[in-house]
Amino acid sequence: MRTVPQSADQWPTLVATAPAQRISAVMGDHDLDATDTVGRTAALIAAKAGRMDVLANLIEAGADINKQDHICLNPFLWGCISGNLELVRMSVDAGADLTLLTRFGGVGIHPPAEKGHVEVVRYLAEETDVNVNLTNICGWTPLLEAIILRDGGPAQQEIVKLLLDAGADPAMVDQWGVSPLQHATEKGFTEIAEILAAAQA
Repeated sequence: MRTVPQSADQWPTLVATAPAQRISAVMGDHDLDATDTVGRTAALIAAKAGRMDVLANLIEAGADINKQDHICLNPFLWGCISGNLELVRMSVDAGADLTLLTRFGGVGIHPPAEKGHVEVVRYLAEETDVNVNLTNICGWTPLLEAIILRDGGPAQQEIVKLLLDAGADPAMVDQWGVSPLQHATEKGFTEIAEILAAAQA
């Protein structure tokens, strides 16, 4: 695929700001999967700009929503990172590849588990077959990230429950052999520790 300059009035960058009517008018004149100088397709640019109508038109026209940019983002993974449930749903409905990895080697459910995006985690855990036990390059499963990188509050407690209900293995340890329960206990996350202990009883 060709790479084009990042000028705001050129394809694919123009999808961020141009009127939807103009985008629709020129869409057929371009390679829908052409990228800008950092590897972003029109679909990703539209997704990051929050232009769901434009993204929907691109999907309908056959744009590749799985193509990733230089930091491994695509519409689905951006939705997971930003907590945009509408975008995540649209991407999954359009055939998003749930096995594609973030730049940290995690799948889509890793970022929302870490960032506290409860409803995105709920959707992915309950309505997709995303791998809830994948270990990323940091040595963490989504369950470990939900504990290690947050505050142990209500959102994280709910996320831990959702992950466990979806089949997350509470016995999977990090690269140092430390379990989710040990991490929760060491951090003083009493409620999460109790949830994990019950899951292993």
